[in-house]
Amino acid sequence: MEQTKHSQEGGQALAGSVAAVQMCSGSDVGANLAAAREHLRYARAQGAGLAVLPENFALMAASQDQRLRHAEADGGGPIQDAIARLARELSLWVVAGTLPMRCGDPARVRSACLVFDDRGERVARYDKIHLFDVDLGPGERYAESDAFEAGETPVTIDTPSGRLGLAICYDLRFPELFRALLSAGAEIVALPSAFTVPTGEAHWEILVRARAIENSCYMVASAQGGRHDNGRTTYGHSLIVDPWGRVLAARPEGPGVVVAGFDRGSVAAVRRRLPSVMHRRLE
Repeated sequence: MEQTKHSQEGGQALAGSVAAVQMCSGSDVGANLAAAREHLRYARAQGAGLAVLPENFALMAASQDQRLRHAEADGGGPIQDAIARLARELSLWVVAGTLPMRCGDPARVRSACLVFDDRGERVARYDKIHLFDVDLGPGERYAESDAFEAGETPVTIDTPSGRLGLAICYDLRFPELFRALLSAGAEIVALPSAFTVPTGEAHWEILVRARAIENSCYMVASAQGGRHDNGRTTYGHSLIVDPWGRVLAARPEGPGVVVAGFDRGSVAAVRRRLPSVMHRRLE
């Protein structure tokens, strides 16, 4: 496994810090979980109370058959159990990116983001609502709806870092989802992702910062980044952005962790200073 490098460019190891984990996951679940363990331990050592793993952190599948073989039942399985143990061991809230979860359609799975509290208890599940069905040109066609069943329900949850909203990758392009999270009280949004290089170069940072600015909230956008063993290349550039749209921490390339301080009071301060979220007329 490639040696992991860590960074916290622009971030600080503070009490109340949050972390975005960047990975280059492959098809070996055991190796991916070992890498996640190293990253989460580092995040905790840097003072993070909440860490976000990227989309497909445990499995960047080479085929749908492989994805179905590793799909887990709701409530337990090797991936879920491993992250629960880590959260408990580290006393760390973990947003477990996404993992494949069985659904009513035996030929497809749900792309599920699970949240574990610092006791290792699963406290939330969000299933990706918007599926990435696009044709970007030669070699860049994606049809997630062939492999995944879409979720239906936005999810927010109270954490020690504030009220947390959940979104996944392509969800970033749908501001109405983020408005729903805002209406449910979200002060921070976790965004596990695996953006393509063409769309990432064009839109990733712009959209992450826009969602933070529009909703006066923190964004913790954790990404896959690098060349995967299934032949896919992902963009990386994990970001932590504050409610004013400032990038607090970023990692352009390679596996690692970015950490930044989270100040819940700054959410309220920005919303008082520029109360656009209070001026909404259309719901």
